[in-house]
Amino acid sequence: MSVPILPLSEMSVEEKLQTMEALWQSLSADPAAIESPAWHEKELADRECKIASGETKFVEWEKAKADVRRRNP
Repeated sequence: MSVPILPLSEMSVEEKLQTMEALWQSLSADPAAIESPAWHEKELADRECKIASGETKFVEWEKAKADVRRRNP
């Protein structure tokens, strides 16, 4: 995939998305090369505890998206 190299201010939305996709493909090709920050593990552990204790629960993906859209029109 050929990705244009322009200043962001000169790139179209489509060019920006293509560039972002190319970056993601490159980064995700070797997940072991990307080290998650320590706070990710802590956050996941905290969420697991909240789910186990009943303090929080899972919601359907469609409901979650609708809630986010309602809060951020």
